[in-house]
Amino acid sequence: MLTWLAEQLLFLDPGFAVFQYITLRGILSAMTALIISTLVGPFMIRWLKELQIGQTVRVEGPESHLSKSGTPTMGGALILVAIAAGTLLWGDLQSRYLWVALLTTLGFGAIGWVDDYRKVVEKDTRGLPARWKYFWQSVIGLAAVSYLYASSVQPPELTLYLPFLKDFALVMGVMFIPWAYLVVVGSSNAVNLTDGLDGLAILPTVMVSVGLGMIAYLTGHLYFADYLNIPHIAGAGELVVFCGAIAGAGLGFLWFNTYPAMVFMGDVGALALGAALGIVAVLIRQEVVLLIMGGVFVLETLSVIIQVGSFKLRGKRVFKMAPIHHHFELMGSPEPRVIVRFWIITAMLVLFGLASLKLR
Repeated sequence: MLTWLAEQLLFLDPGFAVFQYITLRGILSAMTALIISTLVGPFMIRWLKELQIGQTVRVEGPESHLSKSGTPTMGGALILVAIAAGTLLWGDLQSRYLWVALLTTLGFGAIGWVDDYRKVVEKDTRGLPARWKYFWQSVIGLAAVSYLYASSVQPPELTLYLPFLKDFALVMGVMFIPWAYLVVVGSSNAVNLTDGLDGLAILPTVMVSVGLGMIAYLTGHLYFADYLNIPHIAGAGELVVFCGAIAGAGLGFLWFNTYPAMVFMGDVGALALGAALGIVAVLIRQEVVLLIMGGVFVLETLSVIIQVGSFKLRGKRVFKMAPIHHHFELMGSPEPRVIVRFWIITAMLVLFGLASLKLR
């Protein structure tokens, strides 16, 4: 929006051309989202408390979590508002990549909002039944990736690339649809499973979004893409604005979500942010790099799969509790220690993912 306005004002002063730079708009998008989430946060927390929209804590979990009962949840709505504002204000609204990323994120956020609303407002402990949650995730995910398949104009858009392999490029054709669908829906649920401790999910999401934003810029730049031997996708650089908004909104939310949390994001935030990371990775054709950068999310998901599979097949649990962050808590590690260590691991994995661009 403001990009268009700056173009209209070029006749007044050529200096307005500075707003055409993606890097500047990405920074401004992050700052806008950060300011919105930081300033609006206290009002939202107070409003959620007045409505008595509080978190319900499982009694079978760590005893230290019982004190969190009643903490306002559904704060992820604030994150989505900040992301939308930063993206719409500073993004090129003619970019289909930007609209696919934003609408997919908001769509998954709507699913999470319904789930949270049923749990904390209607007091239905089941929330949105799992079959319906996955159904609507599938509808939105398939709609997004099917549109990308149908509207693709560049061969790299439907090609699978692997890090560390210089000459690997698999043209997927129609198989792009199920592959991309699994990435988006899987990423959404992986972040949701990780969101179990104060700030555990949000900062890794911020770090991964920054990493993906850097790759998006390189992917959209012909010279850099050719130099690094990564796919060049014209227009993908605009996702820098979207990733910047995620980072800014996430840091603003972390101000209130850090231990001890004043508010939780709920499914409305976790499902949306996971889908956002997944769809960006699909758009810039770096799904495998997302698996590397989001290794913590992958670990949390695998721990649940292993736990459930082991109990059904052998009648025994592998972990004291899943997802795995609860296992470490029950082993005696304080919650802040688990959180910070997972943050450190994510920082290392994001750097490793970025290094894979050169190690080919």
